[in-house]
Amino acid sequence: QINFVACQLFALLAAFWFRIYLSPSHASSAVRHAFATLFGIYFAVFCFGWYSIHLFVLVMMNYGIMNMASVPNIHRYSFVVAMGYLTLCHISRIYIFHYGILTTDFSGPLMIITQKITTLACQLHDGIGRQAEELTAEQNRLAVKSRPSLLEYLSYLLNFMSIIAGPCSNYKDYIAFIEGRHVHMKLLEVNWKQKGYDRLPDPSPTGAVMYKLCITLVSLILFLTLTKNFPMAYIIDDEFLDKTPFLSRLGYLYVVTQAAKPKYYFAWTLADAVNNAAGYGFSGVDERGTFRWDLLSNLNIWNIETATSFKMYIENWNIQTAAWLKRVCYDRAPWYPTALTFILSALWHGIYPGYYFTFLTGILITLAARAIRNNYRHYFLSSVPLKIAYDIVTWAVTQLAVCYTVAPFVMLAVEPTIKFYKSVYFHMHILSILVLLLLPIRPQTHSVRRAQNQAMLNSIKSK
Repeated sequence: QINFVACQLFALLAAFWFRIYLSPSHASSAVRHAFATLFGIYFAVFCFGWYSIHLFVLVMMNYGIMNMASVPNIHRYSFVVAMGYLTLCHISRIYIFHYGILTTDFSGPLMIITQKITTLACQLHDGIGRQAEELTAEQNRLAVKSRPSLLEYLSYLLNFMSIIAGPCSNYKDYIAFIEGRHVHMKLLEVNWKQKGYDRLPDPSPTGAVMYKLCITLVSLILFLTLTKNFPMAYIIDDEFLDKTPFLSRLGYLYVVTQAAKPKYYFAWTLADAVNNAAGYGFSGVDERGTFRWDLLSNLNIWNIETATSFKMYIENWNIQTAAWLKRVCYDRAPWYPTALTFILSALWHGIYPGYYFTFLTGILITLAARAIRNNYRHYFLSSVPLKIAYDIVTWAVTQLAVCYTVAPFVMLAVEPTIKFYKSVYFHMHILSILVLLLLPIRPQTHSVRRAQNQAMLNSIKSK
């Protein structure tokens, strides 16, 4: 953990230096690629020692696949090799360390690299192996038309800004950033002459970085105070279960789940700040004319804490991983995309049983919540008081459903998970199954989604 924080803080300083002294106007793309790659490799070795060899082995194996595999299969081979290697590493940690967490845990960077490898492979397959009519509007925008060089490939996967804690970004966005086109492309989407500008503005990420560093500081303080004082293990303590009523246990479950969040807020927001400090992450201008630096943001804290649906919560938590799952699985699954996406997410996280309890439970709750929302939400939109009441109830249910779902994710093992679910009578599982039996939903097939995507693409082309 000390190495992680030290590397990220050093990466933050290096990012500022990179943006000022190795900007596209001062250095060539090759120099920027080389610097980002070499510093990334150094950080990996410093943080993880010889374990970092796993990162380099996976990267080079998939570079070979990318250049030798047939175009129709490039994304399949890359996916199988990357996910297979990641899973083998997860398995070795379980059997060697018996549920223990490695002091030097290289699985985090390996998970990010796996995301990037599969993202690039799918986007390369879209660009050189499929017709434009087969792609969604987003797939067309992100499609990669030619295989990257070795330097570009290494820079994308191993750059110092994201090698420790991510996030995963799209290959075309990263290359545009290195080549100095990243901000310019987003600014061209706005008519600046109508706003009184005679030339394009020059957005600075400094304000966004300072704001995100403030969030990381608050998150760190909360982690050092709340997280240590409200351990998840207490919800299955025998004395606690014997003396605490059911509703009080649910309330405490919410408290300990909230206490577990700051470490994620800290790590993801700091990683976002590092990328912004290097000048990467500009996403355009909002309706108020404010420059936005959230292209790589991994969470929206306000939307998480005020979420009124399971879907809204998931979409604002670990945003870049959700985007990766959508691009490599949900959009490409021939059937049952929701279930397959949750299963892939569990496999990507590791092989701790708690992960599978969480994501399999998530499938049930997602489908049940979707059925309830589709069947009943419109009844509460006729008046403001009804809508407020609906939002309050759905907020409470959503927060409790999330707590119920993620508890095994934190506890990891089978025994405490079963003990926890028994203590709360498996109520969310039972309610979700009842909802699905009474309000069945028809799974959206690939052909239906393809027709919808094609309609969207045609609409954009006509405009």
